[in-house]
Amino acid sequence: MTPKTPSNYQIAQLIYKSIAKIISSEEKEILDNWLSHEDNLALYNKITDKKNIQDKLAIYEQIETEKVYAKLENKLNKNNKKVKTLKLLKVFKYASIIIVFLGLGGYMYQNGYFSKNESFSVPNEQITLQLENGTIKVINEDGTSQVLDAKGNVIGTQSGTQIAYSNDAFEETLVYNTLTVPYGKRFEILLSDGTHVHLNAGTSLKYPVKFLKGENRQVFLKGEAFFNVSKDAKHPFIVNSDVLNVQVLGTQFNISSYPEDIETDVVLVEGSVNLYTTKDSNNNALLKPGFKGTYNKNNTNNITTNPVITSIYTSWIDGELVFRNITFENILKKMERHYNVDITNNNIVLANEKFNASFRNEPIEKILEYFKITYNINYTINNNKILIN
Repeated sequence: MTPKTPSNYQIAQLIYKSIAKIISSEEKEILDNWLSHEDNLALYNKITDKKNIQDKLAIYEQIETEKVYAKLENKLNKNNKKVKTLKLLKVFKYASIIIVFLGLGGYMYQNGYFSKNESFSVPNEQITLQLENGTIKVINEDGTSQVLDAKGNVIGTQSGTQIAYSNDAFEETLVYNTLTVPYGKRFEILLSDGTHVHLNAGTSLKYPVKFLKGENRQVFLKGEAFFNVSKDAKHPFIVNSDVLNVQVLGTQFNISSYPEDIETDVVLVEGSVNLYTTKDSNNNALLKPGFKGTYNKNNTNNITTNPVITSIYTSWIDGELVFRNITFENILKKMERHYNVDITNNNIVLANEKFNASFRNEPIEKILEYFKITYNINYTINNNKILIN
């Protein structure tokens, strides 16, 4: 016999019981099944968001109850297929939530539910710029500053989260700067040739303050970056990532080459790139737009290529975490970089399980709470250290 679909009111009651920790095992099974649908999980996210509750309570009297019920009823009955997908969206297709949810939300907020979460502090590590003479400069993301060469000439300007280098600087030899971005932060560089580089968390890029005529435009990457390379047929642009080189003339691509990762991935958005290993230039692959090239450090025989959805690999530029067919263990690794935390996972069963997940500008506590509710994990937070059981 097919179990009866719970009503909106019943779901609201189950959400309240779960938060109040008075839910029975049978009720929890019903709620978990409801939360396994991505639209429902997104709705749950909106319901339990503190700001949303405050906003909704302020316009409580203006909500047309019947229209809200009808809209949500249609939304809840659309998807009957159970999938392992966690998707949090910044903008939802529906603008209102049923009154009973608002009542429960108000009750939870007034009774301190949102103030009882474990405290979480992120270490205040700084973005640094190492100049050609070895001097290390701390970058204030809220301020502006000038980048000077050894003679005191202005070669670049930093404003907020971007440094832009001038092409007017006079250089006869290659002079390098190195920008290092710690976990939990991102930054941008506009190189002297107009190439725009987005640097992800835990990344460093070594680059000339000005490229020289007659020589390749070469930079050195550790971590992950998205390059929008200015076209210059006479001066190929080369990204060296220790084990793999990426050569282009003008194109857009993402490269992920963290030292601790087994694989180096290059995803081409536009143009064309040639991949070749640092030890053997004959071990190469030509990428077309919409393809990913992968070099496995443990298998140095070849570079594999596969078609991909490129936006999955570039979404981090906008602060979004998107995972497709990725293990829980690897999700945690990316979360460590994104949030600058240390995560220890003792849940061996879940470690190699693969997930599809999307998180947009969500605090890490909320992401962990979703995994807790949906997949029955337990976690503790102590400063910036997280333990999962």
